[in-house]
Amino acid sequence: MADHAPDETLSLLREKRSPSQAGRGDPTHKGIVLAIGQLGLGGAEKQVTLLARELLQRGADVTVMSLFRGSAGPYYDALTEAGVPVHLGDFPRFWHGSTRDRAGVARAFIRLVGDLRALQPEVVHGFLYQAYVLAAPAARLAGVPVVVAGRRSLGHFKEGKPVMLAVERLANHMTAGLVANSQAVSADVFRQERVPRSKLSVIHNGLPREAFEAASPWNFDAPFPVVLSVGSLKDLKGHRFLITAAGILADRGRPVTVVLAGEGPCQEALRSLASCLSVDLQLLGPRTDVPSLLWGADIFVLPSLEEGFSNALLEAMGAGRPIVATDVGGNAEALAGTGRLVPPADPVALADALDSLLSDPRGRRTLGAEARHRAFSSFGLDAMVDAHLALYERLFNERRLGRTRDDALHLSSLLRFAASKPE
Repeated sequence: MADHAPDETLSLLREKRSPSQAGRGDPTHKGIVLAIGQLGLGGAEKQVTLLARELLQRGADVTVMSLFRGSAGPYYDALTEAGVPVHLGDFPRFWHGSTRDRAGVARAFIRLVGDLRALQPEVVHGFLYQAYVLAAPAARLAGVPVVVAGRRSLGHFKEGKPVMLAVERLANHMTAGLVANSQAVSADVFRQERVPRSKLSVIHNGLPREAFEAASPWNFDAPFPVVLSVGSLKDLKGHRFLITAAGILADRGRPVTVVLAGEGPCQEALRSLASCLSVDLQLLGPRTDVPSLLWGADIFVLPSLEEGFSNALLEAMGAGRPIVATDVGGNAEALAGTGRLVPPADPVALADALDSLLSDPRGRRTLGAEARHRAFSSFGLDAMVDAHLALYERLFNERRLGRTRDDALHLSSLLRFAASKPE
Protein backbone atom coordinates (compact mmCIF):
# COMPACT_ATOMS: atom_id res chain seq x y z
CA MET A 1 0.00 0.00 0.00
CA ALA A 2 1.31 3.41 -0.94
CA ASP A 3 2.40 5.85 1.75
CA HIS A 4 0.21 8.90 2.28
CA ALA A 5 1.25 12.43 3.07
CA PRO A 6 0.90 13.30 6.78
CA ASP A 7 -1.91 15.79 6.18
CA GLU A 8 -3.94 13.10 4.37
CA THR A 9 -4.17 10.73 7.32
CA LEU A 10 -5.95 10.91 10.63
CA SER A 11 -3.91 13.01 13.06
CA LEU A 12 -5.33 11.59 16.29
CA LEU A 13 -2.15 11.76 18.30
CA ARG A 14 -0.42 15.10 18.61
CA GLU A 15 2.71 16.12 20.41
CA LYS A 16 2.77 15.01 24.06
CA ARG A 17 0.95 17.56 26.16
CA SER A 18 0.10 17.87 29.81
CA PRO A 19 -3.51 17.07 30.80
CA SER A 20 -4.11 20.75 31.51
CA GLN A 21 -3.13 21.64 27.92
CA ALA A 22 -4.62 18.72 25.99
CA GLY A 23 -7.82 19.33 24.10
CA ARG A 24 -7.64 23.09 24.68
CA GLY A 25 -6.25 26.09 22.88
CA ASP A 26 -5.59 25.49 19.17
CA PRO A 27 -9.00 25.06 17.49
CA THR A 28 -7.37 23.42 14.44
CA HIS A 29 -6.52 20.38 16.55
CA LYS A 30 -9.22 17.96 15.55
CA GLY A 31 -9.71 14.66 17.33
CA ILE A 32 -12.18 12.37 19.02
CA VAL A 33 -15.55 12.91 20.67
CA LEU A 34 -16.87 10.18 22.97
CA ALA A 35 -20.62 10.55 23.50
CA ILE A 36 -22.66 8.90 26.24
CA GLY A 37 -26.00 9.60 27.92
CA GLN A 38 -24.72 10.29 31.44
CA LEU A 39 -21.65 9.97 33.65
CA GLY A 40 -23.04 8.28 36.75
CA LEU A 41 -21.75 4.97 38.06
CA GLY A 42 -21.93 2.29 35.39
CA GLY A 43 -19.77 -0.06 33.36
CA ALA A 44 -19.99 1.81 30.05
CA GLU A 45 -19.41 5.13 31.82
CA LYS A 46 -16.29 3.73 33.44
CA GLN A 47 -14.91 2.46 30.11
CA VAL A 48 -15.55 5.83 28.46
CA THR A 49 -13.69 7.53 31.30
CA LEU A 50 -10.74 5.13 31.08
CA LEU A 51 -10.55 5.48 27.30
CA ALA A 52 -10.76 9.28 27.39
CA ARG A 53 -8.13 9.66 30.10
CA GLU A 54 -5.70 7.35 28.35
CA LEU A 55 -6.21 9.01 24.96
CA LEU A 56 -5.49 12.33 26.61
CA GLN A 57 -2.32 10.99 28.20
CA ARG A 58 -1.17 9.81 24.78
CA GLY A 59 -1.62 13.30 23.37
CA ALA A 60 -4.97 12.89 21.60
CA ASP A 61 -7.51 15.69 21.37
CA VAL A 62 -10.44 14.03 23.11
CA THR A 63 -13.73 15.45 24.36
CA VAL A 64 -16.50 13.65 26.22
CA MET A 65 -20.11 14.63 25.60
CA SER A 66 -22.65 13.68 28.28
CA LEU A 67 -25.95 14.19 26.52
CA PHE A 68 -28.72 14.14 29.10
CA ARG A 69 -29.84 17.02 31.27
CA GLY A 70 -28.31 16.82 34.75
CA SER A 71 -25.96 14.06 33.61
CA ALA A 72 -22.88 15.01 35.62
CA GLY A 73 -21.85 12.31 38.10
CA PRO A 74 -18.82 10.63 39.66
CA TYR A 75 -17.16 10.06 36.28
CA TYR A 76 -17.71 13.69 35.31
CA ASP A 77 -15.53 14.62 38.29
CA ALA A 78 -12.92 12.02 37.33
CA LEU A 79 -12.74 13.32 33.76
CA THR A 80 -12.51 16.99 34.65
CA GLU A 81 -9.86 16.28 37.29
CA ALA A 82 -7.82 14.50 34.60
CA GLY A 83 -8.16 17.50 32.28
CA VAL A 84 -10.57 15.94 29.77
CA PRO A 85 -13.01 18.54 28.38
CA VAL A 86 -16.62 17.51 29.10
CA HIS A 87 -19.65 19.00 27.35
CA LEU A 88 -22.91 18.57 29.23
CA GLY A 89 -25.92 18.33 26.94
CA ASP A 90 -29.52 19.28 27.60
CA PHE A 91 -31.51 16.33 26.27
CA PRO A 92 -34.48 15.41 28.46
CA ARG A 93 -34.19 11.80 29.54
CA PHE A 94 -36.16 9.47 27.32
CA TRP A 95 -36.43 5.83 26.37
CA HIS A 96 -38.08 4.29 23.33
CA GLY A 97 -38.88 7.83 22.20
CA SER A 98 -41.16 8.38 25.19
CA THR A 99 -40.87 11.97 26.34
CA ARG A 100 -43.38 14.77 26.62
CA ASP A 101 -40.70 17.35 25.92
CA ARG A 102 -40.34 16.86 22.17
CA ALA A 103 -39.40 20.52 21.76
CA GLY A 104 -36.65 20.04 24.34
CA VAL A 105 -35.25 17.10 22.36
CA ALA A 106 -35.26 19.18 19.18
CA ARG A 107 -33.48 22.10 20.85
CA ALA A 108 -30.88 19.81 22.42
CA PHE A 109 -30.30 18.06 19.09
CA ILE A 110 -29.72 21.37 17.29
CA ARG A 111 -27.29 22.36 20.03
CA LEU A 112 -25.48 19.02 19.66
CA VAL A 113 -25.05 19.58 15.92
CA GLY A 114 -23.71 23.07 16.63
CA ASP A 115 -21.27 21.80 19.26
CA LEU A 116 -19.92 19.17 16.86
CA ARG A 117 -19.53 21.75 14.10
CA ALA A 118 -17.57 23.95 16.50
CA LEU A 119 -15.32 21.11 17.63
CA GLN A 120 -14.85 19.66 14.10
CA PRO A 121 -13.77 16.22 15.33
CA GLU A 122 -12.54 13.53 12.98
CA VAL A 123 -14.30 10.78 14.94
CA VAL A 124 -17.50 10.64 17.00
CA HIS A 125 -18.02 7.45 19.01
CA GLY A 126 -21.40 6.97 20.70
CA PHE A 127 -21.82 4.56 23.63
CA LEU A 128 -25.16 2.94 24.57
CA TYR A 129 -28.43 3.16 22.66
CA GLN A 130 -29.58 6.72 23.31
CA ALA A 131 -26.14 8.17 22.65
CA TYR A 132 -25.45 6.48 19.34
CA VAL A 133 -28.92 7.04 17.85
CA LEU A 134 -28.55 10.75 18.67
CA ALA A 135 -24.86 11.13 17.87
CA ALA A 136 -24.96 9.45 14.46
CA PRO A 137 -27.37 11.87 12.71
CA ALA A 138 -25.94 14.88 14.58
CA ALA A 139 -22.41 13.97 13.51
CA ARG A 140 -23.47 13.48 9.92
CA LEU A 141 -25.19 16.88 9.84
CA ALA A 142 -22.05 18.41 11.38
CA GLY A 143 -19.85 16.90 8.66
CA VAL A 144 -17.89 14.53 10.92
CA PRO A 145 -15.92 12.10 8.71
CA VAL A 146 -16.20 8.98 10.91
CA VAL A 147 -19.06 7.92 13.19
CA VAL A 148 -18.71 4.83 15.38
CA ALA A 149 -21.42 3.18 17.48
CA GLY A 150 -20.62 1.14 20.59
CA ARG A 151 -22.57 -1.94 21.65
CA ARG A 152 -22.14 -2.81 25.33
CA SER A 153 -24.90 -5.34 26.01
CA LEU A 154 -27.17 -7.91 24.43
CA GLY A 155 -30.12 -6.42 22.59
CA HIS A 156 -32.98 -8.14 24.42
CA PHE A 157 -34.33 -4.77 25.56
CA LYS A 158 -35.23 -3.96 21.93
CA GLU A 159 -37.11 -7.16 21.16
CA GLY A 160 -40.77 -6.55 20.40
CA LYS A 161 -40.08 -2.81 20.00
CA PRO A 162 -40.04 -2.16 16.24
CA VAL A 163 -39.64 1.60 16.61
CA MET A 164 -36.42 1.19 18.60
CA LEU A 165 -35.04 -1.26 16.05
CA ALA A 166 -36.02 0.96 13.13
CA VAL A 167 -34.32 4.00 14.69
CA GLU A 168 -31.23 1.93 15.44
CA ARG A 169 -31.00 0.54 11.91
CA LEU A 170 -31.32 4.05 10.51
CA ALA A 171 -28.45 5.16 12.76
CA ASN A 172 -26.43 2.14 11.59
CA HIS A 173 -26.59 3.41 8.01
CA MET A 174 -24.88 6.60 9.19
CA THR A 175 -22.03 4.83 10.99
CA ALA A 176 -18.73 3.64 9.60
CA GLY A 177 -18.31 0.88 12.18
CA LEU A 178 -19.89 -0.78 15.19
CA VAL A 179 -17.81 -1.86 18.19
CA ALA A 180 -18.98 -4.71 20.43
CA ASN A 181 -17.25 -5.40 23.73
CA SER A 182 -17.49 -9.19 23.36
CA GLN A 183 -17.95 -11.85 20.70
CA ALA A 184 -21.32 -12.63 22.26
CA VAL A 185 -22.50 -9.04 21.77
CA SER A 186 -21.13 -8.99 18.23
CA ALA A 187 -23.07 -12.13 17.34
CA ASP A 188 -26.21 -10.64 18.85
CA VAL A 189 -25.82 -7.43 16.82
CA PHE A 190 -25.34 -9.46 13.64
CA ARG A 191 -28.47 -11.48 14.36
CA GLN A 192 -30.75 -8.68 15.47
CA GLU A 193 -29.62 -5.64 13.51
CA ARG A 194 -28.61 -7.32 10.22
CA VAL A 195 -25.28 -5.52 10.27
CA PRO A 196 -22.64 -6.89 7.86
CA ARG A 197 -19.85 -8.69 9.69
CA SER A 198 -17.34 -6.46 7.90
CA LYS A 199 -18.78 -3.48 9.80
CA LEU A 200 -18.39 -5.15 13.21
CA SER A 201 -15.34 -5.06 15.47
CA VAL A 202 -14.80 -6.58 18.91
CA ILE A 203 -12.79 -4.61 21.47
CA HIS A 204 -12.91 -6.00 24.98
CA ASN A 205 -13.19 -3.78 28.03
CA GLY A 206 -9.89 -2.81 29.62
CA LEU A 207 -8.59 -2.74 33.17
CA PRO A 208 -6.28 0.06 34.36
CA ARG A 209 -3.01 -0.83 36.05
CA GLU A 210 -4.36 0.01 39.50
CA ALA A 211 -6.98 -2.74 39.15
CA PHE A 212 -4.19 -5.27 39.67
CA GLU A 213 -2.75 -3.56 42.76
CA ALA A 214 -3.58 -4.83 46.23
CA ALA A 215 -6.13 -2.71 48.06
CA SER A 216 -6.78 -2.43 51.78
CA PRO A 217 -9.47 -5.11 52.41
CA TRP A 218 -12.84 -3.83 53.58
CA ASN A 219 -13.88 -5.10 57.00
CA PHE A 220 -17.38 -6.46 56.40
CA ASP A 221 -17.85 -7.43 60.05
CA ALA A 222 -19.62 -10.56 58.77
CA PRO A 223 -20.27 -13.72 60.79
CA PHE A 224 -19.83 -16.00 57.77
CA PRO A 225 -17.68 -16.19 54.60
CA VAL A 226 -18.43 -13.17 52.41
CA VAL A 227 -19.96 -13.72 48.97
CA LEU A 228 -19.84 -10.40 47.11
CA SER A 229 -21.73 -9.21 44.04
CA VAL A 230 -21.33 -5.76 42.49
CA GLY A 231 -23.94 -4.26 40.17
CA SER A 232 -27.27 -2.51 39.88
CA LEU A 233 -30.05 -4.12 41.90
CA LYS A 234 -32.19 -4.87 38.86
CA ASP A 235 -34.10 -8.02 38.04
CA LEU A 236 -31.79 -8.99 35.16
CA LYS A 237 -28.81 -9.03 37.52
CA GLY A 238 -30.22 -12.18 39.13
CA HIS A 239 -29.49 -11.33 42.76
CA ARG A 240 -32.60 -13.17 43.92
CA PHE A 241 -31.05 -16.43 42.73
CA LEU A 242 -27.88 -15.69 44.70
CA ILE A 243 -29.91 -15.10 47.86
CA THR A 244 -31.89 -18.29 47.22
CA ALA A 245 -28.62 -20.18 46.77
CA ALA A 246 -27.42 -18.76 50.09
CA GLY A 247 -30.61 -20.10 51.68
CA ILE A 248 -29.81 -23.54 50.25
CA LEU A 249 -26.30 -23.33 51.67
CA ALA A 250 -27.68 -22.39 55.09
CA ASP A 251 -29.90 -25.48 55.00
CA ARG A 252 -26.76 -27.53 54.28
CA GLY A 253 -25.02 -26.08 57.33
CA ARG A 254 -22.71 -23.80 55.34
CA PRO A 255 -24.10 -20.27 55.81
CA VAL A 256 -22.62 -17.27 53.99
CA THR A 257 -22.97 -13.52 54.20
CA VAL A 258 -24.25 -12.11 50.92
CA VAL A 259 -22.96 -8.59 50.24
CA LEU A 260 -24.48 -6.54 47.41
CA ALA A 261 -22.86 -3.29 46.28
CA GLY A 262 -25.20 -1.22 44.13
CA GLU A 263 -28.64 0.30 44.11
CA GLY A 264 -31.81 -0.26 42.16
CA PRO A 265 -35.53 -1.04 42.20
CA CYS A 266 -35.16 -4.58 43.59
CA GLN A 267 -33.55 -3.54 46.87
CA GLU A 268 -36.54 -4.02 49.17
CA ALA A 269 -37.63 -7.25 47.44
CA LEU A 270 -34.15 -8.68 47.97
CA ARG A 271 -34.13 -7.62 51.59
CA SER A 272 -37.50 -9.31 52.10
CA LEU A 273 -36.36 -12.51 50.38
CA ALA A 274 -33.24 -12.70 52.54
CA SER A 275 -35.34 -12.25 55.66
CA CYS A 276 -37.70 -15.06 54.61
CA LEU A 277 -34.78 -17.41 53.95
CA SER A 278 -32.82 -16.34 57.07
CA VAL A 279 -29.90 -15.26 54.90
CA ASP A 280 -27.39 -12.78 56.29
CA LEU A 281 -27.54 -9.92 53.76
CA GLN A 282 -25.62 -6.65 53.64
CA LEU A 283 -26.81 -3.99 51.19
CA LEU A 284 -24.06 -1.42 50.76
CA GLY A 285 -25.64 0.86 48.17
CA PRO A 286 -23.53 2.42 45.38
CA ARG A 287 -19.83 2.32 46.14
CA THR A 288 -16.71 3.84 44.66
CA ASP A 289 -14.34 1.69 46.75
CA VAL A 290 -14.97 -1.57 44.89
CA PRO A 291 -11.29 -2.68 45.02
CA SER A 292 -11.39 -2.71 48.83
CA LEU A 293 -14.64 -4.69 48.76
CA LEU A 294 -13.16 -7.23 46.38
CA TRP A 295 -10.01 -7.69 48.44
CA GLY A 296 -12.11 -8.22 51.54
CA ALA A 297 -14.48 -10.79 50.00
CA ASP A 298 -14.03 -14.56 49.96
CA ILE A 299 -15.85 -15.22 46.68
CA PHE A 300 -17.21 -12.99 43.92
CA VAL A 301 -20.49 -13.97 42.26
CA LEU A 302 -22.05 -12.61 39.07
CA PRO A 303 -25.55 -14.17 38.96
CA SER A 304 -26.84 -12.16 35.96
CA LEU A 305 -29.49 -13.42 33.59
CA GLU A 306 -27.72 -11.60 30.74
CA GLU A 307 -24.47 -9.72 30.28
CA GLY A 308 -22.46 -8.11 27.52
CA PHE A 309 -18.94 -8.05 28.95
CA SER A 310 -19.03 -7.33 32.67
CA ASN A 311 -16.68 -4.72 34.14
CA ALA A 312 -17.41 -6.05 37.61
CA LEU A 313 -16.32 -9.51 36.51
CA LEU A 314 -13.06 -8.17 35.07
CA GLU A 315 -12.35 -6.21 38.24
CA ALA A 316 -12.89 -9.33 40.35
CA MET A 317 -10.48 -11.18 38.08
CA GLY A 318 -7.91 -8.40 38.42
CA ALA A 319 -8.19 -8.64 42.21
CA GLY A 320 -7.60 -12.39 42.09
CA ARG A 321 -10.98 -13.38 43.53
CA PRO A 322 -12.37 -16.87 43.03
CA ILE A 323 -15.42 -16.37 40.82
CA VAL A 324 -18.76 -18.03 40.20
CA ALA A 325 -20.68 -16.56 37.25
CA THR A 326 -23.64 -17.48 35.13
CA ASP A 327 -22.93 -18.78 31.63
CA VAL A 328 -24.49 -15.85 29.77
CA GLY A 329 -23.21 -13.25 27.29
CA GLY A 330 -19.46 -12.70 27.44
CA ASN A 331 -18.87 -14.29 30.87
CA ALA A 332 -17.36 -17.51 29.51
CA GLU A 333 -15.33 -15.45 27.02
CA ALA A 334 -13.87 -13.38 29.87
CA LEU A 335 -13.13 -16.23 32.27
CA ALA A 336 -11.91 -18.81 29.75
CA GLY A 337 -11.90 -21.54 32.39
CA THR A 338 -10.56 -19.42 35.27
CA GLY A 339 -13.86 -19.38 37.16
CA ARG A 340 -16.89 -21.56 37.77
CA LEU A 341 -19.79 -21.16 35.33
CA VAL A 342 -23.36 -22.14 36.19
CA PRO A 343 -26.64 -21.91 34.27
CA PRO A 344 -28.63 -18.69 34.81
CA ALA A 345 -31.65 -18.71 37.15
CA ASP A 346 -30.48 -21.97 38.76
CA PRO A 347 -29.95 -21.42 42.50
CA VAL A 348 -29.15 -25.10 43.15
CA ALA A 349 -26.29 -25.09 40.63
CA LEU A 350 -25.09 -21.80 42.10
CA ALA A 351 -25.23 -23.23 45.63
CA ASP A 352 -23.30 -26.32 44.50
CA ALA A 353 -20.53 -24.21 42.93
CA LEU A 354 -20.24 -22.04 46.04
CA ASP A 355 -20.26 -25.11 48.29
CA SER A 356 -17.41 -26.62 46.29
CA LEU A 357 -15.28 -23.49 46.57
CA LEU A 358 -16.04 -22.89 50.25
CA SER A 359 -14.86 -26.41 51.09
CA ASP A 360 -11.59 -26.01 49.16
CA PRO A 361 -9.48 -23.00 50.30
CA ARG A 362 -6.48 -24.05 48.22
CA GLY A 363 -8.67 -24.43 45.13
CA ARG A 364 -10.10 -20.95 45.74
CA ARG A 365 -6.61 -19.44 45.83
CA THR A 366 -5.57 -21.27 42.67
CA LEU A 367 -8.68 -20.24 40.78
CA GLY A 368 -8.26 -16.63 41.87
CA ALA A 369 -4.62 -16.57 40.76
CA GLU A 370 -5.55 -17.99 37.37
CA ALA A 371 -8.26 -15.38 36.91
CA ARG A 372 -5.83 -12.61 37.84
CA HIS A 373 -3.27 -13.84 35.31
CA ARG A 374 -5.96 -14.10 32.63
CA ALA A 375 -7.08 -10.51 33.26
CA PHE A 376 -3.53 -9.15 33.28
CA SER A 377 -2.51 -10.89 30.07
CA SER A 378 -5.72 -10.34 28.07
CA PHE A 379 -7.62 -7.28 29.30
CA GLY A 380 -5.14 -4.50 29.98
CA LEU A 381 -6.11 -0.91 29.32
CA ASP A 382 -3.29 -0.34 26.82
CA ALA A 383 -4.62 -3.07 24.52
CA MET A 384 -8.12 -1.60 24.66
CA VAL A 385 -6.91 1.90 23.78
CA ASP A 386 -4.58 0.62 21.03
CA ALA A 387 -7.48 -1.24 19.44
CA HIS A 388 -9.71 1.86 19.45
CA LEU A 389 -7.01 4.04 17.91
CA ALA A 390 -6.32 1.45 15.21
CA LEU A 391 -10.02 1.22 14.42
CA TYR A 392 -10.48 4.99 14.22
CA GLU A 393 -7.42 5.27 11.95
CA ARG A 394 -8.62 2.48 9.65
CA LEU A 395 -12.15 3.84 9.33
CA PHE A 396 -10.88 7.37 8.68
CA ASN A 397 -8.54 6.18 5.93
CA GLU A 398 -11.25 4.02 4.39
CA ARG A 399 -13.55 7.04 4.36
CA ARG A 400 -10.90 9.23 2.76
CA LEU A 401 -9.90 6.63 0.18
CA GLY A 402 -13.55 5.96 -0.63
CA ARG A 403 -14.16 9.66 -1.19
CA THR A 404 -11.03 9.89 -3.36
CA ARG A 405 -12.17 6.86 -5.38
CA ASP A 406 -15.63 8.39 -5.87
CA ASP A 407 -14.06 11.66 -7.04
CA ALA A 408 -11.81 9.76 -9.47
CA LEU A 409 -14.74 7.80 -10.90
CA HIS A 410 -16.72 11.01 -11.31
CA LEU A 411 -13.80 12.69 -13.09
CA SER A 412 -13.31 9.65 -15.33
CA SER A 413 -16.99 9.73 -16.30
CA LEU A 414 -16.76 13.42 -17.15
CA LEU A 415 -13.69 12.85 -19.29
CA ARG A 416 -15.35 9.98 -21.17
CA PHE A 417 -18.44 12.13 -21.73
CA ALA A 418 -16.32 15.03 -22.97
CA ALA A 419 -14.37 12.74 -25.31
CA SER A 420 -17.58 11.38 -26.83
CA LYS A 421 -19.00 14.81 -27.76
CA PRO A 422 -18.40 16.12 -31.26
CA GLU A 423 -16.02 19.03 -31.72
